[in-house]
Amino acid sequence: MNAQTPQPTLPVRPLLDRVDTPADLRKLPQSDLKQLANELRDELVDAVSVTGGHLGAGLGVVELTVAIHYLFDTPNDRLIWDVGHQAYPHKILTGRRDRIRTLRQPGGLSGFTKRAESEYDPFGAAHSSTSISAGLGMAVARDLKGGKNNVICVIGDGAMSAGMAYEAMNNAGARDERLIVILNDNDMSIAPPTGALSKYLARATSSGTYLGWRDFAKQLAKKLPKKWERRAARVEEMSRTYWSGGMWFEELGFYYVGPIDGHDLDQLLPVLKNIRDGDQAPVLVHVVTKKGKGYGPAEASDDKYHGVAKFNVITGAQVKPKPNAPSYTRVFADSLIAEAKKDSSIVAITAAMPDGTGLDLFGKAFPDRMFDVGIAEQHAVTFAAGLATEGLKPFAAIYSTFLQRGYDQVVHDVAIQNLPVRFAIDRAGLVGADGPTHAGSFDLAYLGCLPNFVIMAASDEAELTHMVATAVQINDRPSAFRYPRGEGTGVAMPKEGVPLEIGKGRIVREGSKVAILSLGTRLEESLKAADQLGAFGLSTTVADARFMKPLDEDLIRQLARDHEVLITIEEGAIGGFGSHVLHFLTNEGLLDKGLKVRSLVLPDTFIDQDKPEAMYAKAGLDAAGIISTVFKALGRSQTHDLTAARTG
Repeated sequence: MNAQTPQPTLPVRPLLDRVDTPADLRKLPQSDLKQLANELRDELVDAVSVTGGHLGAGLGVVELTVAIHYLFDTPNDRLIWDVGHQAYPHKILTGRRDRIRTLRQPGGLSGFTKRAESEYDPFGAAHSSTSISAGLGMAVARDLKGGKNNVICVIGDGAMSAGMAYEAMNNAGARDERLIVILNDNDMSIAPPTGALSKYLARATSSGTYLGWRDFAKQLAKKLPKKWERRAARVEEMSRTYWSGGMWFEELGFYYVGPIDGHDLDQLLPVLKNIRDGDQAPVLVHVVTKKGKGYGPAEASDDKYHGVAKFNVITGAQVKPKPNAPSYTRVFADSLIAEAKKDSSIVAITAAMPDGTGLDLFGKAFPDRMFDVGIAEQHAVTFAAGLATEGLKPFAAIYSTFLQRGYDQVVHDVAIQNLPVRFAIDRAGLVGADGPTHAGSFDLAYLGCLPNFVIMAASDEAELTHMVATAVQINDRPSAFRYPRGEGTGVAMPKEGVPLEIGKGRIVREGSKVAILSLGTRLEESLKAADQLGAFGLSTTVADARFMKPLDEDLIRQLARDHEVLITIEEGAIGGFGSHVLHFLTNEGLLDKGLKVRSLVLPDTFIDQDKPEAMYAKAGLDAAGIISTVFKALGRSQTHDLTAARTG
């Protein structure tokens, strides 16, 4: 953040004002912790109302955060927050309160844990289900070095639906490593959790049988002689372990404790202290919390308050600017629904992101044809492949950054078998406030190298509608179409999608000197650049490639033959569309005739959060970046030409 930017005046919170780091927290008497938790919750609500961000998960772990930092010697004891959605209270208590109102802002705090940001963040996390694997690695390293510190992983029940968490627990249980895993069971990840374990935990801990048995055991213990009371209490504890899923965790090799009320410090503190001072290895502490705890609007609608825009603290009303055009996600959803009305073989798959991908709408229209598989991208891909083998038309709607997690399945289970799975890749390109962990930078490169794929990128929302219709018709191989986060350009929408000719682009504007070949939504900036280049006397053609694979070779030959400069532009990293074009030009000998070719891609770095337009400007993928590249290719001075143009 700019050093000259004035810092907001922090609200007065008597106890929280005395806590800058966990060392300060540990100086407080235990009797003050409930008030501190209340002040921390108020601070969190106040801060996120200004910045937007993830609210519900953080509200649910306020007491847990206080208890962990109070009892454990962080940062010497390693505390790993799975995903990072729940880490805002942690940030406030670890020396970052004065910057908490810069969350997700340009130059501000990351919305997730980040190693470069604080020594209290031992592991960066924005994708779920990684904490136990990372924690086990830290625990093994500690033992190899002869250390004695604790390693604590906090993971949500939704994150437990991912196979990686099971793999890590299986490994940890087999090794008997000193590791503490806290299962934050709030019955809600981003969407309602999917999977047998989450359902079992929720069902078992709230069932009448379970509650009745526990009550019976307690009442019986009170009536027994003292020498039998302890045995009866042990029976009650064993029943609790059985009904709450503890037997399952113990079979994996974990010592199970719980479930306990995650909002009751009188329960949390002694339990965590006993775990800290004990020698059981490894341990799983089952903590039950409520997402959005302590803030009425968030408690009433915990899914809607998982991630929020700026909001009014009093009313809870979120401040969302009225969109100028429908979002790409909504256009995809509406287009898929329209196609599914005509074709009963169309089915849709999401990996725990029904709202984010728009498939919640598809699910309402076709409840038997939408499948939420939980936080399990690998399974989602192969599940879609299985559907395809039986003649259905699966659309796997997965964010670009999350599809990375299922890449082996894309290669082995889809591409090699040439199965017609359709990948709807949301959040392609840069995504703004979520920063590099959620940017869709690499899908063009990691899919483009695979044989058999058809790969499309929509330049606007109307093109996206046509690409959905195109994917429906591709029955002999896998396909993918990508589109960005946010609203469209406001173009007139077609009544229905019309399948495109495979591998054919289109010329949007004719010119003679410079050619700009755009893949994706940089087309709008390409047209702006063409207007400005025209003012310099540089007649410019603008073409929309539509397809990265197969390439429109005839279009590329035409552009190379008829222009002095050819610019390719895409919202992806090196190795994508531009690389494929250059490979073709080289093999065709089209570079031997003096053609000046430049590829505009995302820079070879991870770009921190900012407004998307600022991020693209920094990457050189806006009109100014295109114009600068053209002048450099021609060996001309843009400043000199501008002066000449103004003087006539």
